[in-house]
Amino acid sequence: MRPTPDPVGPGQESVWDYPRPPALQPAGHRLRIVHAGQTIAETTEGFRVLETSHPPTYYFPPGDCRLDWMRPAGGGSFCEWKGPASYLDLEMPGGVSVPMVAWFYADPTKRFAPIARFLAFYASKVDECYVGDWQASPQPGGFYGGWVTPNLAGPFKGGPGSMGW
Repeated sequence: MRPTPDPVGPGQESVWDYPRPPALQPAGHRLRIVHAGQTIAETTEGFRVLETSHPPTYYFPPGDCRLDWMRPAGGGSFCEWKGPASYLDLEMPGGVSVPMVAWFYADPTKRFAPIARFLAFYASKVDECYVGDWQASPQPGGFYGGWVTPNLAGPFKGGPGSMGW
């Protein structure tokens, strides 16, 4: 059963207006991730994936990420829209370690080819994520990787009772 979308105010986007299958578009904002006081990714060349009921997932070009701090993680997953995903652990100086902090698609489907090897980060696993000047919070539930910003209207898929949406 589809929930009733939240009211949408001026300057807001409703995640219920996002398409399915999802759309890929330039992020349109500077994106930044900070963990343990260090910037681990920052770009003005990112993309966002928009899918019905989900806050956007942001993808960073690999050249704008601290790849020297990333290590392959075990396992993988499969997205019906983008294809097989691989995961990365964050290993920072000083012994700071975050397992499965990011994922990427080495060879995504044709529709998502522009984000091949771009990294997406879980907002729940790092200290700070920014979209422009907005600090983002994690998509509810911990499974999906969307970033919730103040300009979004939900409700958002991921929390209890939302798997059937």
